[in-house]
Amino acid sequence: MKKSVVAKKVLAAVLSATLAVGLLTGCGGVRSENDDRVNALSPDDAKTEMATLLKKVKVKEVSDPILDIYSEDVSEADALADIDTFPITVEGRGQINIEVAAATEMSADAPDDWMNVVAKNFNKEGYTIGGKSVSVSVRKITSGEAVTYMNAGVYEPQVFAPSNFAWGEMLKASGIGITKIEDRIAGNTAGILIKKDVYDKFIEKYKEATVGNVLKASNAGDLTFAYTNPYTSSTGLNILTAMLKSFDASNPLSDTASAELMEYQKTSPPVAYTTAVLRNSAKRGIINAMVMEEQAYVNTPELKDFVYIPAGIRHDHPIYTFDWDSDDEVEAAKMFVEYCKNDKSQKLATEKGFNLHDDYQAQDPGLNGAGYLSAQKLWKQNKNGGKPIIAVFVADVSGSMDGEPLNALKSSLINASSYIGSDHYIGLVSYASDVTINLPIAQFDATQRAYFAGEVKNLSAVGGTATYDAVLVAMNMLQEKAKEIPDAKMMLFVLTDGDQNEGWSLSRVTGIVGGLQIPVYTIGYNYSNTDDLERLSNINEAALIKAGSDDIANQIRNLFNVQL
Repeated sequence: MKKSVVAKKVLAAVLSATLAVGLLTGCGGVRSENDDRVNALSPDDAKTEMATLLKKVKVKEVSDPILDIYSEDVSEADALADIDTFPITVEGRGQINIEVAAATEMSADAPDDWMNVVAKNFNKEGYTIGGKSVSVSVRKITSGEAVTYMNAGVYEPQVFAPSNFAWGEMLKASGIGITKIEDRIAGNTAGILIKKDVYDKFIEKYKEATVGNVLKASNAGDLTFAYTNPYTSSTGLNILTAMLKSFDASNPLSDTASAELMEYQKTSPPVAYTTAVLRNSAKRGIINAMVMEEQAYVNTPELKDFVYIPAGIRHDHPIYTFDWDSDDEVEAAKMFVEYCKNDKSQKLATEKGFNLHDDYQAQDPGLNGAGYLSAQKLWKQNKNGGKPIIAVFVADVSGSMDGEPLNALKSSLINASSYIGSDHYIGLVSYASDVTINLPIAQFDATQRAYFAGEVKNLSAVGGTATYDAVLVAMNMLQEKAKEIPDAKMMLFVLTDGDQNEGWSLSRVTGIVGGLQIPVYTIGYNYSNTDDLERLSNINEAALIKAGSDDIANQIRNLFNVQL
């Protein structure tokens, strides 16, 4: 017999023995093996492997789920975290102090800190009104979140500095007394990025880089285009309305535009939770076209192999005051605006990546504030391409979750569930050392919603962390339900605060997750080392979200709003 044949037989025997050891390991300890199984199995092999691994998982099912008959409808205000979740990045101490709700591209860390720097400079100048000292505080908050909080009646800044005018019009349409006092303090545009090699072929075929042509190319498979959440992202809202305009130039909110959007969403990548998710997807080669503001693009070196194409309305950062402001506060706001527009501040804005493409003329979709609000709702109705969703929530109830962590998680899940449509199908699994099916998957009607609330409220924490045992159980539930609803989209949401330390390891389930092609959205709660969670989410192009006790409510709310 040839040596190569002998070697292959020996290798096969070793691998078989290794697999046998892995399968025979008991549930009480960590089951792992050297084979990382990062390559997806075939769907049939994944199901077979999952069935094999599940034989070693202890599962119990709640026979009589708790029905929360006292559950009331959750108001939008109840679903929101405290406004201090969004940090004050500059704190003014004047006798007249105005708080500016500032778009994050101006109020974050350098180079996205232009307004922070300008506000600090302003506060040093010693301005006064009627003998009283004047200062500015800056709160870092996305334009969409600021609108959400103000519409809910739980936040009243003195000044609003959104990315574009659409958000101001939306507040006006919602009955908020708002006045625009400046059209522009820092010029910017939003647009579409296309990878250079793809762009050249795109132009050769489609001749012109327009939103409509990008959508045609995406539908034809010539590029893979993704955009961000239009409820929080200014660029996402901007490009969404530009898309609708391309579907029906005479009426972006028509039935024709709605039908075209639904058709597009059937095959498009999922809407990204954040711009960071888009950047990660682009880096990994999953998408080759995406949305982004120009200022962010010029400050992101890793995207230099993309071509930037401005689109939609301009992002010139208008400034608004409110009816609840005092006369002194309005005067202070105007004083700050003039300071933002002086030569020194504008020179800094240019250095930070603003004030480019000043020659760009806006492609206005012709919508008023009510129209932009309707566009968001239209997107919400069509974002899943008309397909129902089957989702299972997997909640960590290990000992480390005891007390405030679990209480915050339970409250956030219940409140955010108001964002889940009644046409979807939802189940609940919890896990510690063992796995519990708290609620089998069923349509999320009023009864299932009440059962969901009752079972979430009844969760208690004790034991170890068998995360991937629970993932297998939930995936099996999804597969079984999909037999009844074959055209549905399947999703898994995992919420945990720590590393797996019992049951099957991540390396043993990656091939299964990849083979079943079910996206796993993970929420790392008060959890610093989220590498494994990120890897789990990356298998099928989902997202990892890092959350703390202060912002878990908003993170879950926004995730549900995008995906469910």
